[in-house]
Amino acid sequence: MNSQDMSIVNLMLHASWVVQLVMLLLIGVSISSWAAIFRKFFALKRVRALNEEFEREFWSGTSLNELFSAAAQNAKHCGPMERIFASGMREYQKLRERRITDPGTLLDGARRAMRASFQREMDVVESSLSFLGSVASVSPYVGLFGTVWGIMHAFTGFAGMEQITLATVAPGIAEALVATAIGLFAAIPAVIAYNRFAREIDRVAMHQETFIEEFSNILQRNLGAHSPSGH
Repeated sequence: MNSQDMSIVNLMLHASWVVQLVMLLLIGVSISSWAAIFRKFFALKRVRALNEEFEREFWSGTSLNELFSAAAQNAKHCGPMERIFASGMREYQKLRERRITDPGTLLDGARRAMRASFQREMDVVESSLSFLGSVASVSPYVGLFGTVWGIMHAFTGFAGMEQITLATVAPGIAEALVATAIGLFAAIPAVIAYNRFAREIDRVAMHQETFIEEFSNILQRNLGAHSPSGH
């Protein structure tokens, strides 16, 4: 390959098969990473919108029983906060149906149900985050492996040459360095997205934990009534 053919595509096509394999792997990982980034972006946007919508409804004065009925009917399409609320209400009502009147038992049961639901919801929200973290940390090293292998392969090819010039060395080195460039291309967006999503998920978690505490306080105030009809 001459110096005029040193475009990225030509460098990839003329690299050794091991380096080409590394490049293809990294390109595939990069595509998967971008797909995960877009999925997570829209999923978190939907979670925030549904949580905010339910919270507005919750504090609007609607009775807890009405909110629970709506959550039960809309179980497949409601947000995490609404499902957490429904879990607490469901356990609360089950315990009352068993003629349990001890306030501590009722409140503890509802809180345990909400905490379990909270953990399930956070597992869903955090999905794909570990994949982005792996891409961010591993991709540069995979690219570096391809570069090291390519440089070794290039220097092996120079062994029989009597005279080595920059023109003969440059293509082989450039082919190898493309692997590192692709590794960084895959890693950098994953790092940025991972950090941003981690912060947003922390905010979602804190928001939902705050709701659990507020709802627990409302249940505690309503324990003297026959059923939690308002707040």
